[in-house]
Amino acid sequence: MKKATVNGREITGEAVHFELDRLVKFYLGHGMSYDEVKKNLPKLEEKALDQAIGARLLLDEASRLTLPVTAKDIDAEVAKVVQQVGGEENYRAALAAQNITDEAFRRELEKGVRVNMLVNQACAHVPEPQESEVEAFYEAHKAEYVTPHEVLCQHILVKTEDKDLPEAKAAAFEKIREIRERILAGGDFAEEAKAHSDCPSSQQGGSLGWFSRGMMVPEFDKAAFEMKKGDVSGVVATQFGYHIIYKADERGGEAQTLVDVHDQIKDLLRHEARGRAVDAYVAELRSKADVKIS
Repeated sequence: MKKATVNGREITGEAVHFELDRLVKFYLGHGMSYDEVKKNLPKLEEKALDQAIGARLLLDEASRLTLPVTAKDIDAEVAKVVQQVGGEENYRAALAAQNITDEAFRRELEKGVRVNMLVNQACAHVPEPQESEVEAFYEAHKAEYVTPHEVLCQHILVKTEDKDLPEAKAAAFEKIREIRERILAGGDFAEEAKAHSDCPSSQQGGSLGWFSRGMMVPEFDKAAFEMKKGDVSGVVATQFGYHIIYKADERGGEAQTLVDVHDQIKDLLRHEARGRAVDAYVAELRSKADVKIS
């Protein structure tokens, strides 16, 4: 991943990863599949670096302008964080774990509030998306709006490692094969998982919950999505070892209507319009700054 400095100050890897995480979560929440995220990861990493540079420029400009922030503004931000982490006790514990005082954390929040104020100023002229724009976007991307194909599975894992001797791997294979035979003969999958699986999911009877394509390693993913509901797989080898999978259910793959995705599209269009406005403002700041990328 590329590195950058702004006016001689390094953009940290943590700052870039923070922006990348935000981008991935945003696009996953607006219709992009895990496969598409992986395919576009190099572009997303470049965009994350640009956004980290922009964040530094905005932070510096907000500090220079000394935008007014009240104690009430900071209290409101702290309240949001307390709610997100599940209460005051968890909030205090999180601060202690990061070795940061409440006062220091509030100072960091104050910087963020100032940047948000500056961003809102830069976007003040941006109009709300029109209904015609939402409809046109839906028509142009209708094929992309389907409910995610998901499966509900349990599995049993017998671990192996690359360094394992052939005899050890053979023993692991024999163990998983015997477990599978007992299940096919009427044994309870969940009980076998609790007794013999090397995966932490064993405590839940091997349950992995619902997951969509791309969330598991390729071999496991392929087997889980190609199986029929109610089936037990053959032995599936992955980097973690040998698995057997029970497919309890599946859902998704249906087309979504404009009503289903209206607010999602409107939010995306709003985000993109505000993004263009912020990009233009950041470009102006960047033209006056010393930005180096290596």
